[in-house]
Amino acid sequence: MKNNFFNHPVASIFSKPSASSEVSSQILYGEKFRILSKKKNWVKIKTSFDNYSGYIKKHKFNQNFKPTNKICKLKSKIFKKVNNKFLPTNNYLFFGSRILIKNFDNDYVEFEKNKWIKKNDIKKINHYETDFIKVLKLFLGSKYLWGGKTCKGIDCSALIQIYFYYNKIFFPRDTKDQIKFCKKKINKKLSKGDIIFWKGHVGMCINKSKFIHAYGPKKKVLIMPTDFTIKLIKKTAKLKVKKISNIKKY
Repeated sequence: MKNNFFNHPVASIFSKPSASSEVSSQILYGEKFRILSKKKNWVKIKTSFDNYSGYIKKHKFNQNFKPTNKICKLKSKIFKKVNNKFLPTNNYLFFGSRILIKNFDNDYVEFEKNKWIKKNDIKKINHYETDFIKVLKLFLGSKYLWGGKTCKGIDCSALIQIYFYYNKIFFPRDTKDQIKFCKKKINKKLSKGDIIFWKGHVGMCINKSKFIHAYGPKKKVLIMPTDFTIKLIKKTAKLKVKKISNIKKY
């Protein structure tokens, strides 16, 4: 099976070959995947980063693609060059998207024919971001969206995974798989970088008393007191904490 690279800003990954089926995740520009099968206007894929399977609509995808850079901002506006002027479009590339630079022009870089973004919005493909709190805080206020992976909508497990995706470190997509993958923290005292898991939910401590998560009941990414959050989830969802790990273990 040949490697393919997604060449649209973002698309939904469906659980079945139907737009009315559940959206289980999303795929970003420049993300590598393999096609497992084809069915009419759909292809079943497996993403290379986290081995996530599902269906996306059939397109002509890139195959000869060696990304040189990645988006380091929450979103990067796409411009078109007309008469030596850069005119904004209504489209964006999103945090973590991989691009191949084809041309430079002052403060802009071209990644496809007459598709430009600002060079301040990108880092080298091997750039490693050590500040995980900075990355998660980029998404503050973004709406909660089941299966989402961008500032237009993101779910709890994607908020944790996106930091690892940016740094090209394997980390599972779904909470149930993250719980299995993560090592249990021995010290029960909460600290910065602690990942707290419930059945079907996850978030991270930004310090010993504050907690960031994409929280369905509040419909957005927000910071809440950690102790309050644990008590609230126990009261409203009848769920106890299943595991505590720490991001520094990975």
